[in-house]
Amino acid sequence: MKTEGENYTRLTCEVETTLRVIGGRWKVLIIRELMTGVKRFGELQRSLYGITQKMLTQQLRELEEHGIINRQVYPEIPPKVEYSLTPLGQTLKPILDAMHEWGLKHSAHLQHQNELGVRS
Repeated sequence: MKTEGENYTRLTCEVETTLRVIGGRWKVLIIRELMTGVKRFGELQRSLYGITQKMLTQQLRELEEHGIINRQVYPEIPPKVEYSLTPLGQTLKPILDAMHEWGLKHSAHLQHQNELGVRS
């Protein structure tokens, strides 16, 4: 039988694994945008205020390497590239839904803390 500490260690390990794949400022937001369907690079960049072209390229490449998104290149001039979620990427929907619900539930408290200047 596992102790509470062993269970926590296992949970921590799995959370770390998840964060290696979707952690960072932009990856979850990119995934959120792709939840609504196929997007081109420019569409993603316009919907993610503040992301640079270099950062978007890097984040898309990492998500593709982890099997979260698919990059489809069409042999056209100019080149047409579309991004979509893979079946593995679609399994992240419950995580994003949970993050959305958490934000809704706690946004008033967090806003109040920000107004008070409380920092973590």
